[in-house]
Amino acid sequence: MLMGPGGTRVSDETELERARARYGLLAVVGSNAAIVLVTVVGVWQLHGDTSVIVGVLTAAFTAVSSMTTAYLGIKAISNTAKSMSASAAAAAQAPTFAAPAPTSPTAAPVPAPADTP
Repeated sequence: MLMGPGGTRVSDETELERARARYGLLAVVGSNAAIVLVTVVGVWQLHGDTSVIVGVLTAAFTAVSSMTTAYLGIKAISNTAKSMSASAAAAAQAPTFAAPAPTSPTAAPVPAPADTP
């Protein structure tokens, strides 16, 4: 257990999840920056050939948006699965109470004799 801000305890699993999110986002941002850099250099080297520049920019935009969307989609699914497993674990640990068994009388009731005239 680690100490978080405010002196609260943070579990190792939470710290691992933070590291995964941090470095995953860093990888996506780094990849997007590399794509932008290659695109800028490619457009600069083409010296104004507009039809090719449009193709390069379209491919770069597609790569950046695909990379970002994939990361965010995987992260959303991961968070959903984690919350579902946590709620299932909490439901499994919750005590279950059985309904009380119906009580039956010890002797069956006997009908009263009818009055005869």
